[in-house]
Amino acid sequence: QVHLVESGGALVQPGGSLRLSCAVSGLSLDEYSIGWFRQVPGAGNNYEGVGCIRSTDGDTYYPDSVKGRFTVSRDGAKNTVYLQMNAVKPEDTAVYYCAATNKNWLEGYDYNYWGQGTQVTVSS
Repeated sequence: QVHLVESGGALVQPGGSLRLSCAVSGLSLDEYSIGWFRQVPGAGNNYEGVGCIRSTDGDTYYPDSVKGRFTVSRDGAKNTVYLQMNAVKPEDTAVYYCAATNKNWLEGYDYNYWGQGTQVTVSS
């Protein structure tokens, strides 16, 4: 059975840093790419991808909204993927989810396993 469990969400001040973790069980990071998404309050079913890491070679991709501030990494030994968030802004406030796919890592609709989410609030 596949499980993705996010942790690390918290209240953080603007300009601060936070690291989210995604503990994965039931699948291998060598076979599944992992993406991080966020859902802003009031956005309904709209999720924004904020970074992903490819299974085959660990290549990463970021949208312009977070490029240079967010970093995705993985620890194969722990089967865990991380989202390092630096220089956070109030607009980064959202519920953050990790998800897994063995298909197109750049296509959000191809992510078929999801975690339950963790809340990140950026406020002074």
